[in-house]
This record gives sequence, structure tokens and C-alpha cells, in this order.
Amino acid sequence: MQKVLAAAAAAGLAASGSEALALRRRVRELPIGGLPRELEGLTILHVSDVHAGYGPGLGLLRRCVEWSRELEPDLIAVTGDLVARRSAAAGFAQAAAELVATARHGAYAVLGNHDRARGRDPFAQGWSADDLGGLELLDGGAAELALNGCRVSLAGASADRFFREPEYDPAAHLDVGADLRILLCHFPDVLPRLNAGWAHLVLAGHLHGGQLCLPWPGGRIGLAHPRSGPPAAIEACNGTVMHVSPGIGTTFVPLRFFARPEVTLLRLYSQQP
Repeated sequence: MQKVLAAAAAAGLAASGSEALALRRRVRELPIGGLPRELEGLTILHVSDVHAGYGPGLGLLRRCVEWSRELEPDLIAVTGDLVARRSAAAGFAQAAAELVATARHGAYAVLGNHDRARGRDPFAQGWSADDLGGLELLDGGAAELALNGCRVSLAGASADRFFREPEYDPAAHLDVGADLRILLCHFPDVLPRLNAGWAHLVLAGHLHGGQLCLPWPGGRIGLAHPRSGPPAAIEACNGTVMHVSPGIGTTFVPLRFFARPEVTLLRLYSQQP
């Protein structure tokens, strides 16, 4: 019996290791209330949780680049936990530069808790984040684009302030008068903190799709963040839609189970009120 159990455990580890390398390329249609007709079909490539320097994330980022070259998305968003080990910072910057080159109108990033060495993961060293390969860092900042005659406001939540200030409102960085307002935040629990209607779209990560998941009534529960409940890719609250990326890297152990790594192309369309 012990040999059978050992063999089963070994098989499970092998399967988990293989799944961590099985990058999913997914296209999602996202309804955005009040989206101007001129922005119908806008595409955003969403990548998160690379954790470069630990596990397969950096190699999978290079595969994201290959797909993005085919897609030529309008925008690219990378939502935190970019580098796990400082020794991988240069490799991340190189891959990020190749990714940036595939975006038609801009590529943006925010930082996560691991980038700031916050959390229990011993592999989260923290780093300077001074070279993002051309990704525009919106960590506590904002940018504005003019697309098809419309104003698009993009803002990023500050990872440091998110921890320190319970009353911090990341959406305050957005221009409320813009035709489309997109907030990048590493943490999905930002959604209920936002004022109604301030952001049209939130892009987040952090949960890794659960990373190691077990069956649970109504779906599954992720062992990476069990308190977050069953991981959901799309949520909505007070007129704001949020997409939570499963991420491409791993934390604590370089394994995934029922939680494949994913790079997602989001295509926006108008949802009339």
C-alpha cells in the first residue's frame, strides 16, 4: 500500500509540474457598460504574476511574447509580482521589452506584494523595479491615451499604499471625465473598495487561479489563497467589471494543479445600461 501511495504522490507531482508549464492562451469578450462605439473591440493582453527567477514564469512570459506578436493587441497590462529573485531582473526586462514592442498603443504595469518583499514567501526578495523593459509603471500613477477620438485613462494602484492605508482609494488616480477608465491593481479585493462607476474595468492578479486547487461545492478552492474562496476570473460590482488573471508563474512551490497558467486577450464590447 505504501508503494502505491508513493507512486500516486509521484504521479501527482509530475502532473502538477507539467500543468505549471501548460500555458493557456485564452480570448475573453468583456462587456463594459457605456463603452463608446469608437472603442468597441479594443483589445488588452493581460499578463500577471510572472515571479521571474522562481518557477516557470519567465519562460512562459517569452511564450506570451510569441502570441502577442500574432495578436498585436491595442494595450498590454501586467499586474504585479513581476520578479521573485533579483538575479532575474535583467531577464525580465529583456522579455518585457519584447512584449512592449507588440502593443499598438501602450504597455503598462503595476507592482505586487512580492515586488516589495511583502508576504511569507521566502522567494519574494523584492527589487528596485527600475528597468521594466519599456513597460510604463503606473504604481500609484496614471496615464492618458487618445484612441479613435476618445480619452482613455489608465491608473495603477500603489502596492505600498494598498498595504499601509486602509482608506486608500486607487481609483482616485483615474480621470473621472475619460471615456474609458481602466485600473490596474495587483489585488482583486480592491473591487468592493471602489466608488460606484469610477472605474469601468479593473485588471488584477495575485490569486494564481488558486495554483493548487481542490474540488469544492460549487467549483474549486485554491490552496494558494483559501480565504479568497473559489477563484473567479470575472466579477462585477457597482458598474465595474474586473478580470482576475490566473497568472503565469508560481509561488512557494513551482507547481499548479487544476489551475493552469494563462495569458488572456480581453476584447471589450459595449453593454448598454
